[in-house]
Amino acid sequence: MDIAVLGPLAVRENGISVTPTAPKPRQVLALLALHADEVVPVASLVEELWGGQAPRSARTTLQTYVLQLREMIAAALVHDPQGTAPRIAKDVLVTAPGGYVLHTSGGTSDVREFERLAGVGYRAMDAGDFPRAARELSTALALWNGSALADVQAGPQLEMQIRRLEETWLCALDQRIEADLRLGRHRELLAELTVLVSRYRTHENLHGQFMLALHRSGRRSEALDVYQRLRQTLVRELGLEPSAGLRRLQRSILMAGPEQPLDAPAAPAAPAVPPGPGAERLSRVG
Repeated sequence: MDIAVLGPLAVRENGISVTPTAPKPRQVLALLALHADEVVPVASLVEELWGGQAPRSARTTLQTYVLQLREMIAAALVHDPQGTAPRIAKDVLVTAPGGYVLHTSGGTSDVREFERLAGVGYRAMDAGDFPRAARELSTALALWNGSALADVQAGPQLEMQIRRLEETWLCALDQRIEADLRLGRHRELLAELTVLVSRYRTHENLHGQFMLALHRSGRRSEALDVYQRLRQTLVRELGLEPSAGLRRLQRSILMAGPEQPLDAPAAPAAPAVPPGPGAERLSRVG
């Protein structure tokens, strides 16, 4: 089974889509796909579908949705080009004690591949291998095709998972930009960072990276303007001053000559607020 959730939901068995069009069965499949090869408790599925207002028939209705998914899986299993040992739908979408499991059986998962590649990239960053870090993190980010589960109506469980995935995307993006800065690609980053800081208006790491890229491109006054705009936004919206790390970066730019490169870190250690786009479900850049 091949699973894609980093964009529109797409689940395929033998190359045939088993993704339903009805909203609630899609929710069930999305939650099972996010936790592929793990038991998803019935209680979690019920909460996802109905929140805190589950009807008395909730478990029976859930069983109906599972049956619908199994019917689609069964139709796809008929078309096994490899002629492997026959499986039935209940072997793929399994009833387990207290819940259900969606077995991938050696298939693919874009989330798992993203996490694997990002992990390689992070380790390369730690080792100072910036070319490999930039390459691996770029490959990981390329797996995204828009917002996670962009076409799924999300309840409490999926919303939580979507926020988690968005955060992992932003962390990988942050590190890829850092690797590119270390490689002297500051001019190439300017257009991308211009868009990102307009979307994440209180994200200090991105603003710090933008300031550094501008300064290294000979645009010192614009780098200082970025700091002032961020400070105004933080004070107005959050009642916060920029972090010590960002203030140090600003002072370094002020003290350096217009053409003098900085060796200072590209950004402070952490953003002022959690940076996930949440309900906006923004399209990806980079």
